[in-house]
Amino acid sequence: MSDLLPTIETERLRLRHLDLTDAGRLFTIFSDADVLRYYGMEPHTSSSETEQMLAGMIEGVESGAVIRWGIVTKETSDLIGTIGFHNRAPRHRRAEIGYEIHPDYWRHGYATEALQAALTYAGQTGEMERIGAIVFTENIASQQMLEKNGFSREGTLHRYMRQGDRAHDVHVYGYTTNKDHADT
Repeated sequence: MSDLLPTIETERLRLRHLDLTDAGRLFTIFSDADVLRYYGMEPHTSSSETEQMLAGMIEGVESGAVIRWGIVTKETSDLIGTIGFHNRAPRHRRAEIGYEIHPDYWRHGYATEALQAALTYAGQTGEMERIGAIVFTENIASQQMLEKNGFSREGTLHRYMRQGDRAHDVHVYGYTTNKDHADT
């Protein structure tokens, strides 16, 4: 599996393939209500939920349906989150980006560093010309990070996602890897 997805090194991070041994650490992330507040899913209540989700991520990478890395700090080798591309449409050279970081690592620039690395990868491969992002309107921090990294808000989808028993509006963001918009 590690051959399907390159490891990416940044100044402070390593984006690496995920494996089933990551389930325990990912459970601490995906069971945290603060992490999932704007995620469109409920916090995991059992490690088996996380194991099932992780197996699906790995299967998606192996089939080419998704690209998903574990985000690891070089300093401690701690897995602090994941980042990657889903809803891929290779024919149209587009995908959506998603990410989450453990709260202990918020506000240290790790999400930005991982986002920049993932966008660089997308541009270098030539497989994705358009990267979209769907963000709850209440998630100001994520909106600001996307905008600082070249994403443009393109519109609002009303009652687009449900979390718990409530419908949420989301903003749609777009980023193009080919800034000259050439038709290639």
